Amino acid sequence: MASPALTHFLPRFGAAAAMVGLLGLTGCQSWLDRSYNDSLPATTGVQQLKGLAQSVSVRRNAMGMPLIESSNFHDALFAMGYVHASDRISQMVGMRLLAQGRLAEMAGPGVLEIDRFMRTVNLKKDANALYAAASPRLKRFFEVYARGVNAYLFRYRDKLPMDLAESGYRPEYWKPEDSALVFCLLNFGLSVNLQEEIASLVLAQKVGADKLAWLLPSYPDEPLPFAEADKLKGLSLVGQVPGLGDLNNVASQLTDLHMLGVAASNNWAIAPQRSRTGKSLLANDTHLPIAIPSAWNYVQIRAPKYQAAGVSIAGVPGIVAGFNGKVAWGMTMVMGDNQDLFLEKIKREGNRLYYEVDGKWQPAIARNETFFIKGQRPIRETVYETRHGPLLNSALGERKNALQPQALSSGFGLALQTPDLKGDKSMDALFDLSRAQNVEKAFEASREIRASALNLVLADAQSIGWQVTGRFPNRREGEGLLPSPGWQGRYDWDGYADPMLHPYDQDPTQGWLGTANQRTVPSGYGMQLSNSWYYPERGERIAELAGAGKHDTRSMIAMQYDQTTLFDGKLKKMFEAPGMAQPLKQAIDALPESERAKAREAYSRLMAFDGKLSPQSADAALYELFLQESARQTFLDELGPDASPAWKAFVANADLSYSAQADHLLGREDSPYWDDVKTARQEDKPAILARSLAAAVSSGESQLGSDRRAWQWGKLHRYTWTADSSKLAPFMSAGQGARINALSGYLNRGPLPAGGDHTTLNTSAYHWGQDFNTWLIPAMRMVVDFGQAEPMIGLNSTGQSGNPASPHYADGIDAWLKGQYVSFPMQPQNFDKTYGSKRLTLVPGK
Repeated sequence: MASPALTHFLPRFGAAAAMVGLLGLTGCQSWLDRSYNDSLPATTGVQQLKGLAQSVSVRRNAMGMPLIESSNFHDALFAMGYVHASDRISQMVGMRLLAQGRLAEMAGPGVLEIDRFMRTVNLKKDANALYAAASPRLKRFFEVYARGVNAYLFRYRDKLPMDLAESGYRPEYWKPEDSALVFCLLNFGLSVNLQEEIASLVLAQKVGADKLAWLLPSYPDEPLPFAEADKLKGLSLVGQVPGLGDLNNVASQLTDLHMLGVAASNNWAIAPQRSRTGKSLLANDTHLPIAIPSAWNYVQIRAPKYQAAGVSIAGVPGIVAGFNGKVAWGMTMVMGDNQDLFLEKIKREGNRLYYEVDGKWQPAIARNETFFIKGQRPIRETVYETRHGPLLNSALGERKNALQPQALSSGFGLALQTPDLKGDKSMDALFDLSRAQNVEKAFEASREIRASALNLVLADAQSIGWQVTGRFPNRREGEGLLPSPGWQGRYDWDGYADPMLHPYDQDPTQGWLGTANQRTVPSGYGMQLSNSWYYPERGERIAELAGAGKHDTRSMIAMQYDQTTLFDGKLKKMFEAPGMAQPLKQAIDALPESERAKAREAYSRLMAFDGKLSPQSADAALYELFLQESARQTFLDELGPDASPAWKAFVANADLSYSAQADHLLGREDSPYWDDVKTARQEDKPAILARSLAAAVSSGESQLGSDRRAWQWGKLHRYTWTADSSKLAPFMSAGQGARINALSGYLNRGPLPAGGDHTTLNTSAYHWGQDFNTWLIPAMRMVVDFGQAEPMIGLNSTGQSGNPASPHYADGIDAWLKGQYVSFPMQPQNFDKTYGSKRLTLVPGK
């Protein structure tokens, strides 16, 4: 989430928008760049900064990525705070306001629902617990880093980037606790199943508990979750979960801002026996919604007792994934289900809200919150909590003006339970991980990471490893896939799984380790990690490629850019299965004549398709059109129309984990959803597949023209990098949104042709059931080859800077598209080649 600051505008900003039409894009960009040139931090010369003990050097490579050199680690952290703020202050401020539930102070009433949700979730409580548990050493690190951020805010207080300057919002100084808050926000973004649970209630109100399980498959080889759905049987949900629609909308908005439920990332490590040089390799690419700037920014630090290079999050001191000269580490999401929603029976008596526990009514805990809203009077509201956690739909008090919802009075509340972080040492452990000098030491550090559910892949020159981190609840009953009745204790948590049960591996005989958000443990494993795994094809492709031949840097890059899908082969097997081949042929023959030829052509071409989803491929376009149409032909009759809450919830679930769309294509011949409820006859799977084949061709003709051999996947499927200001435009008033949109050419980039999809290693996911616009990409890429003199290379998906006036705002896009990686040398004699000799020298000031 970067800054949502382009929301309320000074007259100068309106003038800037008007200049778009007068000057054209190029002229407008030059004019705006000149107008905000003072907001760009210096890259050479000397700057005095109060708070430094000794001088620090900051050099930047051709992409603007910094090398920080200092004679002590505290000064390096101070400089890191200063550099982070120089490059990404808008992003930092936006994340802090989002985590605090205070976006409306900058953006106005359009984002108030997001604030309500975030204030209810109360990340501040978790951040306070983490910060309190941190060692004195780490607290000191955060304090020094915060001073560096504040040195920037003081120096550039009147020269802020355009979005902050024109919003009229004056950023507060950074506090050490703010870094813990941003860290908690990132962890909250790992909560994939939270959005699924909310969506499941929306779907249950549409189709009932009996048919819900068909829409929520856990994995291809696992039974449908009928037992989980049984928890909702007998409950009258329609209209009885106040605020559910708004809650579902907010969850979707947070996902769009890549702050909730993003199934993300690939990582793998190659052992020495499979390496061309006899030394290990590690690769990592982390997936996030396509945005400008990227959530990641690269940084390299060299101090006497610390050196590391890799990706960081502006606002948090330290390297998140990278290389320290001895050890490389990368991460993906476990897809861990470490939160649960509980349905609570509630009733209001007077000014108090009660909830039922074992047949008795208990008062809910009330917490007052005050919302300051730009252009409006403050609003004071009440958040309620049960023994499980805060009520996400508690509607926050009595309506006193039009901006407030109705008070929660009866029906069901939705309580969110999350792990207790008291005494958690995760932030210390992550810092220790970045200092580990071998895989064994990296394991020791990673086992102490509890706040984040991650697949960590580790490597040194001779060894590789994998460790699952996090804290996972033991449930007395149920799996937590769907909301549980909270008035019964049978579904409560009973502590957490023993960390000794967390899956791990080291130096396997197969010679490689890799994760891609797939199920990494057998069904029925001794502890429950999740039931919301991502599609298995990326993990299967890693296994296929990593297990073939010897590897080097070139093969790692080729894997990261691989656009071959394995789902295509599974689809063909389904088409040719003994019980499907003949009925499908008959169903195609039964189509109207105009559709019959289209279906036969589509079938023939799909059976000949090689599975390579290149942007130029006509057959890739047809294949993806079929996937899209099969979803609509199968489910839209019962869940639609397109704009209905149920259909939106269904499409959103396909973004998060293995979906009913895929599950029905590969099997589920007995599913009730094959019947089209809008017709008198009883359809079956072959009939729907035949319709889908014909519809794919018709849809392609309408979007790409009648010359079907000239179709291209990249003409349907595009990359568009949208600034967070533009993403928030729909929440603004018509006038504000128009002014933001007038600058879209200045703020945003694209569209450009995209290949791949959600199943390819070079991920480019679209919304299955909605459109083909790319929403999820590898936001960064990193390769570490211990056989090279300088092992680490990497690239970002946008630029180092979040300031549109900077030459490094979007210069990384072309390199990202072409695979032009940047070296991160660890040997000082190689620094000049990468970073040059020009530098900014930061010196102690008075």
